[in-house]
Amino acid sequence: MSLRDDQLAILKVAGKDFDYYNIANLDGIDHLPYSLKVLVENLVRNIDGANITDEHVKTLLDWDPNAEPSHEIQFTPSRVIMQDFTGVPCIVDLATMRDAVKELGGDPEVINPQVQSDMVIDHSVQIDKYGIANAVQENMDIEYQRNGERYQFLRWGQQAFKNFRVVPPGTGIIHQVNIEYLAKVVMSKTEANGNTLAYLDSCVGTDSHTTTENGLGVLGWGVGGIEAEAAMLGQPISMLVPRVVGFKLTGSIPEGVTATDVVLTITDMLRKHGVVGKFVEFYGEGIASVPLANRATIGNMGPEFGSTCGIFPIDNVTLDYLRLTGRSEEQVALVEAYAKANKLWGDASDPDYVEPQYSEYEELDLGTVVPSIAGPKRPQDRILLSEAKEMFEKTAPAYETEKTVKDPVVVSTDFRGDFDIENGDVAIASITSCTNTSNPSVMIAAGLIARNAHAKGLKPKPWVKTSLAPGSQVVADYLKAAGLQDDLDALGYQLVGFGCATCIGNSGPLLPEISEAVNTNDLTVTAVLSGNRNFEGRISPDVKMNYLASPPLVIAYALAGTMDFDFETQPLGADADGNDVYLKDIWPTNSEVAAVVDGTVSREMFLKDYASVFDGDHRWKGLDVPEGELFAWNDKSTYVRKQTFFDGMKATPDPVADIHGARVLALLGDSVTTDHISPAGAFKASSPAGKYLTERGVEPKNFNSYGSRRGNHEIMVRGTFGNIRLRNQLLASVGEEVTSGGFTYDFLAKKPTTIFEASRDYIDNKVPLVVLAGKEYGTGSSRDWAAKGTVMLGVKAVITESFERIHRSNLIGMGVLPLQFPAGESYESLGLNGTETYDIAGVEKLNEGVTPKTVHVTATHEDGSKTEFDAVVRIDTPGEADYYRNGGILQYVLRNLMK
Repeated sequence: MSLRDDQLAILKVAGKDFDYYNIANLDGIDHLPYSLKVLVENLVRNIDGANITDEHVKTLLDWDPNAEPSHEIQFTPSRVIMQDFTGVPCIVDLATMRDAVKELGGDPEVINPQVQSDMVIDHSVQIDKYGIANAVQENMDIEYQRNGERYQFLRWGQQAFKNFRVVPPGTGIIHQVNIEYLAKVVMSKTEANGNTLAYLDSCVGTDSHTTTENGLGVLGWGVGGIEAEAAMLGQPISMLVPRVVGFKLTGSIPEGVTATDVVLTITDMLRKHGVVGKFVEFYGEGIASVPLANRATIGNMGPEFGSTCGIFPIDNVTLDYLRLTGRSEEQVALVEAYAKANKLWGDASDPDYVEPQYSEYEELDLGTVVPSIAGPKRPQDRILLSEAKEMFEKTAPAYETEKTVKDPVVVSTDFRGDFDIENGDVAIASITSCTNTSNPSVMIAAGLIARNAHAKGLKPKPWVKTSLAPGSQVVADYLKAAGLQDDLDALGYQLVGFGCATCIGNSGPLLPEISEAVNTNDLTVTAVLSGNRNFEGRISPDVKMNYLASPPLVIAYALAGTMDFDFETQPLGADADGNDVYLKDIWPTNSEVAAVVDGTVSREMFLKDYASVFDGDHRWKGLDVPEGELFAWNDKSTYVRKQTFFDGMKATPDPVADIHGARVLALLGDSVTTDHISPAGAFKASSPAGKYLTERGVEPKNFNSYGSRRGNHEIMVRGTFGNIRLRNQLLASVGEEVTSGGFTYDFLAKKPTTIFEASRDYIDNKVPLVVLAGKEYGTGSSRDWAAKGTVMLGVKAVITESFERIHRSNLIGMGVLPLQFPAGESYESLGLNGTETYDIAGVEKLNEGVTPKTVHVTATHEDGSKTEFDAVVRIDTPGEADYYRNGGILQYVLRNLMK
């Protein structure tokens, strides 16, 4: 008998019996953090005697808060959720795996998601039309024209695969649909014996902001598409039991402060504290006064903190939100009964409450939070709103060049008339993305600012591209019910779509006259968005500086028209009587916001909008969809192509080999993000991807974005390391000018060229490649193509000072070796500049079932001298070693399913 058998019990809820795994009586459970209790239940329920044993559970129950992570466990998520940019390649891979299984003589039908897997199509809508009454419909029409091939493929997948559902375009943002509808908190299923098993909801997603669900008490985080595919196919995720940071919240939000200000403050604090690879858990009596929407906003920013999750426990706030969003009373009762029976109830005022122990502690009095923004290129770079003008003036010169024109530039347009633009002007002011549009308080605040500004005759400046892209249709309902959409419309904030839009890089083109003026005069214009990502080059190719702000502040900056603005001392404009109007004159009080939220946001709205969530509109239903267990690939398609990862795959893997004679493809600095590596946003006709499409008769106006073409590896590999802000220092090492973008030096052809073209030369000549970089390599979104593109370029190893969590595991998942320089060393300190050839010895020990702690690297300089060092192998778990030996996680899974 195992613990799994011993702990099986019966839970009675409203006259119905549920089987469940009782963890409340296990020794050591009381003082564990909520998040680790969730992992205990997960392990107990999935004990199989091999991958997961009683000993693994005991190790977790004996968790030492002060210990460094060293114990490996296998986490088995209950669900997988995907957005379409990252989800399309997952389904492409599953479809390709079916072909591969057939070629190896197996049954293609073995390839199916083994757990509930949902895709929300939210990343494809682009803001082409804005500031007009029917912008949302016109943008959706364009979206379907651009993405018809992808959507046909996804509808095929919806029919061909079991346990796979698709939420069609125009419904909402993945994370909001997740917390408002898909997440159960406690799940149930009918077992083979006819009994109903209740178990904890847990969910990984192919978007790093999957952590939004942490606000509901659902444990989960963003994983690469590679890990997600394995989880879909029933593979547990290997992880080390983490350190857990307890974050105590006290006090209440003061007047004039928003949930966005709170989350930017927490992000700033936790980045300074250092939480990469750790769980963050919010606790204390103060959390009872934190609304669920604010919890979700905080959880959403986990990737910006750097933590794996940012979770709240289940309590009455959770139950109230489940009721509000239309969950049944039976489901709410099950969540409450289950949480209390398994010591997962997080009410600190409960007499039976035991305060968890944590590895580290942080505390924030919400009453000390002040209005803030973040930028101009990282979400953790918080700026007090009162200091924003001063900080902009200090930062802006770094973005100017000798070509930058300092004087105002005259622009003449049909759409917005004639005006002058200059450095610092706000070109984009967009209410967009999951951080804030899951939160009625900030959305209503934005509506009230619009109402007050409209009443005083204020308008955004004509050069500002304004847009409103809510997270779900419910937002549109309550803005309309409150009468606020009319005021937003009057300020140019018409609905443009339901999706990520600006935050994902789909801000759409600026007016051509503005774009030309910006680029001809090298102007530093800015973007302000209510999102969570503001990395360089992400928002728009025309915009150099990007700032995160709350939705009401987005509108305030649209009215100001420039980042070079002090809201305390400068008026936004004048009213009809000629009186100056300041931000404080139009800012609503907290009680005004709360009254509108309480009076308009209703359960009925959620029930109506989610009643037919998987059905789609006439566009979705009208798609021509192929049938059959195998997808009918179209060789002429430029959107969806059969992957090459399984070409020539054998039933058993070849041994892994040491690396000899490798050349450096890229020499990079600190904080290289997955945005720098993975293709995203728009691309030009002169780029390798643009040339590929042009050769196939696609006009530049129909290029669409990299994200929309993620199902075509030929496009994606050509855009890998192609970000316009990437600076490959290898060019400087050989005396060439460092040109921003995807350029390198080809040592075989002895010339500078694109990274893609150099990689083809090296692959043709069988020369392996390495990438050298600094600290925090792979920061940012869980972009699978950052790893897939890397391996398809022929890169065998990446050597850095440190890695961010997701990208490191994704590299292993694609068969790329992640290595770190010895502690305290870097390529600079070792005297390396990328002109050397590299030999890496000791990799072959993995063939003996041993993961070496280090491998020996020999860098041979052009003069024949050598630099040698032992690089730390960042294959952290036995499971990762299995993936690497198999050439990747998908090959490992496919071989196991074939058995």
